[in-house]
Amino acid sequence: MADINVTPLVDVMLVLLIIFMITAPMMTQGLDVDLPETTAKSLRQDDDPIVVTIDKDGVIGLGNLEGISQKVLLQELAKVGSTDTDKPIYLKADKAVPYGIVVSVMADIKKAGFDKLGMVTQPSVEEKP
Repeated sequence: MADINVTPLVDVMLVLLIIFMITAPMMTQGLDVDLPETTAKSLRQDDDPIVVTIDKDGVIGLGNLEGISQKVLLQELAKVGSTDTDKPIYLKADKAVPYGIVVSVMADIKKAGFDKLGMVTQPSVEEKP
């Protein structure tokens, strides 16, 4: 009798499922940011942009770097800007961040030589009457 025994296959699949369920939450990274809402449509995105984040406590992040100062941000952006200033850069700032900090970071981005600066917002949820 030629039967296929699927019990080992099921055992392996269950183990892999458990491993992925445990490791998937650990793979998320970045700062939690409560973005302001807007009614504008999303822009097309062609390139892989540089993302600068500012969380509600004023902590600045650049890509995988978190908790950096504005001086370090300017240095890191200057490194990237020395090779490619045409690359788009996006600023994700929490809506609770003081305006002065956002403007200061924007000035540092411009000082590093980037011309294409975009602000990331969250689409507003319109209520139906």
